Amino acid sequence: MPQLRLALAQVNACVGDLAGNSALVVDWTRKAVEAGAHLVVFPEMVLTGYPVEDLVLRESFTSASKAALTDLAATLDREGLGGIAVFAGYLDGDERGKRNSAAVLHGGQVVARQHKHHLPNYGVFDERRYFRRGDALEVVRLHGVEVGLVICEDLWQDGGPVAALGQAGVDLVVSPNASPYERKKDDVRLPLVARRAAEAGAPLAYVNLIGGQDELVFDGDTMVVGADGSLLTRAPQFVEHLVVLDLDLPGGAARTEGDVAGFHVTRKVISDEPLPRYEPLPVPASAEPLSDEAEVWHALVTGLRDYVHKNGFRSVVLGLSGGIDSAVVASLAVDALGADSVHGVSMPSVYSSDHSRSDAEDLAQRTGLHYSEQPIPTMVAAFVDQLGLTGLAEENVQARCRGMTLMGLSNQHGHLVLATGNKTELAVGYSTIYGDAVGGFAPIKDVLKTLVWDLARWRNAEAEKRGELPPIPENSISKPPSAELRPGQVDTDSLPDYELLDSVLDDYVEGDKGYRALLDSGFAPELVDRVLRMVDRAEYKRRQYPPGTKISNKAFGRDRRLPITNGWREG
Repeated sequence: MPQLRLALAQVNACVGDLAGNSALVVDWTRKAVEAGAHLVVFPEMVLTGYPVEDLVLRESFTSASKAALTDLAATLDREGLGGIAVFAGYLDGDERGKRNSAAVLHGGQVVARQHKHHLPNYGVFDERRYFRRGDALEVVRLHGVEVGLVICEDLWQDGGPVAALGQAGVDLVVSPNASPYERKKDDVRLPLVARRAAEAGAPLAYVNLIGGQDELVFDGDTMVVGADGSLLTRAPQFVEHLVVLDLDLPGGAARTEGDVAGFHVTRKVISDEPLPRYEPLPVPASAEPLSDEAEVWHALVTGLRDYVHKNGFRSVVLGLSGGIDSAVVASLAVDALGADSVHGVSMPSVYSSDHSRSDAEDLAQRTGLHYSEQPIPTMVAAFVDQLGLTGLAEENVQARCRGMTLMGLSNQHGHLVLATGNKTELAVGYSTIYGDAVGGFAPIKDVLKTLVWDLARWRNAEAEKRGELPPIPENSISKPPSAELRPGQVDTDSLPDYELLDSVLDDYVEGDKGYRALLDSGFAPELVDRVLRMVDRAEYKRRQYPPGTKISNKAFGRDRRLPITNGWREG
């Protein structure tokens, strides 16, 4: 039975950085060679980064991608790495349009290319990215082993390209992916990969990106399953990692070419002769799955870290109110960037409570971030007195003076401003444009308020397990949330109880349920009326909010957009 040592490179690429991504491929190929691998597979579009969005419309970028692929093959050979087969994703283009592609590099040459269907500019997932009947499927023979290649969403097709490869005859299927993180998505990956392996009648290796790219974050979760669907090994999430696994393959797979199950199968030969028998390495242990809170926390840390670093910032600044949202964002920032790169500013007004100041200072001491206090009463008075502002106008001026303070510090010192609003507030419009909504990035933009509390408790518990001081003051978790823009104000003056509100939002935003369906779920009509009215009227605010890490299947600004001018009302 032929042997093959497979390496799967779970790496962090950056969109548009062709030189940096090429160097990344060279570095991790070298690690694969040092581990004795015969084949190394990189994620989908690793050479260009993913998703390329409107860069796909530029012919100059497509040409540069194709040239970078050729240069990469030559560089690998020049670096003494030409003897290993390298599967790398890139952007290609032909008369049919721009193509999401993967190539096989060996001996300084591009020896095979696999093209997906036409890749126009659209969102991350779209049915047009699937292979279509009549498209070509590439099988590469390496050391006598038939290796079939499919790309990302082609795994989701029942009876699709994986089944066709199985009918054509393969010993192994590899699937490079760029599959963004969503909560609990890792729970569905293994069953999916297992089904496809059984469909192909061969082991299936799934390799995924990690890292942040604008609002998206990729969690890795690279894995290999056997032909019977059993898990052989699984990589940890949210870290770069090289999976190295020896496979004992049956060999002798049928070698059908031409039209198979509606696809056109072609074969390229790198080497016919099986490898001499060697002693396999121990099977690497599968990573332990993360808890839901741990998974979300790592996703938010990764998304924030990469947004800051990949965009060239060295530090961040945020307002510290003493409340739960700013405390969680500050803790995320310290975990992502280190305390020395995080600047927290307390901006008390005449309505600020003593505990808002003391809790903010307590958090700063616990985390070690830079802390300063910038009182705003004088600034607020200048606006209020000159314009004669009262009520809501006076409240909003306070938020806007805070936003202006943070932006001024950003301009002066080069910090990236972090907005601290959560998804619940964003959903119902409980924020002030040009006030608490200012910033360059919003780390918890896609996190419901109740989950913010859960994350705070989880992070403190993790610190205690490690014998560390919990970063988030208990008072920030337990006290009633308040914007403190008027005497005695609490959030429930303007909003339903957060537990109840988040339950409605989960059904309405995440589940796309209408008015009648919400009533059927047991919510009171007056509650549904109130919440839906707030959500639908707040779209104009959401359009002006900073980007933030996506953790759900319906993130505002990326997955869910209502018309701002909209006469439709549920009910």
